[in-house]
Amino acid sequence: MRRRLRLRGEASLTLLLGAALGLLLYAQRDGAAPTTNAPRAQGRAAPGPTPGLRVFQAPDAGAAPPAYEEDTPEPPTPTGPFDFGRYLRAKDQRRFPLLINQPHKCRGNGAPPGGPDLLIAVKSVAADFERRQAVRQTWGAEGRVQGALVRRVFLLGVPRGAGTDGADAEGAGTRTQWSALLRAESRAYADILLWAFDDTFFNLTLKEIHFLAWASAYCPDVRFVFKGDADVFVHVGNLLEFLAPRDPEQDLLAGDVIVQARPIRVRASKYYIPEAVYGLPAYPAYAGGGGFVLSRATLRRLAGACAQVELFPIDDVFLGMCLQRLRLTPEPHPAFRTFGIPRPSAAPHLRTFDPCFYRELVVVHGLSAADIWLMWHLLHRPHGPACARPWPVAAGPFQWGP
Repeated sequence: MRRRLRLRGEASLTLLLGAALGLLLYAQRDGAAPTTNAPRAQGRAAPGPTPGLRVFQAPDAGAAPPAYEEDTPEPPTPTGPFDFGRYLRAKDQRRFPLLINQPHKCRGNGAPPGGPDLLIAVKSVAADFERRQAVRQTWGAEGRVQGALVRRVFLLGVPRGAGTDGADAEGAGTRTQWSALLRAESRAYADILLWAFDDTFFNLTLKEIHFLAWASAYCPDVRFVFKGDADVFVHVGNLLEFLAPRDPEQDLLAGDVIVQARPIRVRASKYYIPEAVYGLPAYPAYAGGGGFVLSRATLRRLAGACAQVELFPIDDVFLGMCLQRLRLTPEPHPAFRTFGIPRPSAAPHLRTFDPCFYRELVVVHGLSAADIWLMWHLLHRPHGPACARPWPVAAGPFQWGP
């Protein structure tokens, strides 16, 4: 009996230490992988206005997407308030060295002369190796998918506290450690792109413009590019079916489109945008940064346009500004769920983490690494998920069945 009690005590202590270590690592890694559209953690008070659930409607031919009636959806909470003074001082600094490159990602290594059919670009942070592994082993695997050649890269900046200025010995040691780890990961998987800017939430715009420049230089012949976050699940087969009839030489940027989103003017909000920074009452139409797809033609044009648009601290809104400069309208698609799958109020106990939902979608945002791995294997079992009825992939807006 005493031995059993001692074992129970040791197990409890192990769990307690594990939880403490997890909290410590979470605090040191500057939060989760940065993204502008991940759902808020449950139970956390929202610093600004809370958007209601959106309703997707099937867009009529030639019709504009439905307007988003609330304020801009709130990103995950960064570690501190946005320093507008620093932003205004550094906003013209937009060229940073590429520390780790993959120059042959779209050429050689079995790639056809015309380049890959789909390049997957995933925003990540150095500490998030677990999510990168989940993506590599599931929806982001390189190779042939339904006959299409797929390639993958992860987009990273320098971890906070490991900057390139070498101000002190501790910072230099941290920088050396992260550099060694990322270079080892790059040698193992050949999919790391690392730039010399600090990897913070408000530097995601830098990640946007540097990736566009990189892809234009090193993947000029890619047919399509999917760009998203590390906490999304992507049904690549459905994405390729959506792209199959599309011409890569025609403009396309498709995803979860948000129009008439209003800047947050509440000073208490961490996402407060003063009128001195953006004076218009609404943002241009933009696709949620959790995941969207663009064509080769749009990639080339965006790279040039974004080089001329003044930097803005919200990356997907910034991309909407670049599209506006090109007079391009993003295309809404109901299978891109960058706010996850909300439970309907009439069925609050309905299980939304179900492969029968996911098999009809393209992108679902806000999953853990374990959820991504599990959903992938549920969908790719030998006989697939046992669902009540088949629904065509592109059959209009997602609807809850009876």
